[in-house]
Amino acid sequence: MSGMRLVVVLDCADADALTDFWSAALGFRREAFHPPYVRLVDPDERWPNLLLQQVPEPKAGKNRMHLDIQIVDAAAEVERLVSLGASIVHPPRDDDGFLTTVLADPQGNEFCVIKPPEDGYDHQRLIAEGAATGSA
Repeated sequence: MSGMRLVVVLDCADADALTDFWSAALGFRREAFHPPYVRLVDPDERWPNLLLQQVPEPKAGKNRMHLDIQIVDAAAEVERLVSLGASIVHPPRDDDGFLTTVLADPQGNEFCVIKPPEDGYDHQRLIAEGAATGSA
């Protein structure tokens, strides 16, 4: 479909403050803060922009939609994200072959770090993409 773009929007209490975490977590470039938004852009233009939207109401309950970060070395990624300010909500567990850790960003928005099964489609895609970018 031409003329359409997918942008992921994350509500937060302080968009400007949360930018450092998500730009470091995803390797995205920060654009200017235009209240109530800060746009984070993938420098390689492979992924949708992440738009941090500052909202007045506090987060209530579980996120209805969240980000999943699939990665080959989930333990190292969880450690890196915790060092950036994330907290572990649920430690790693087997979710039908997907090793899944639930984390929260510094403002409490949940997201997952997932190691897909080695014999599955997602894992093979990660290996192929890593080889293509020289990061495998």
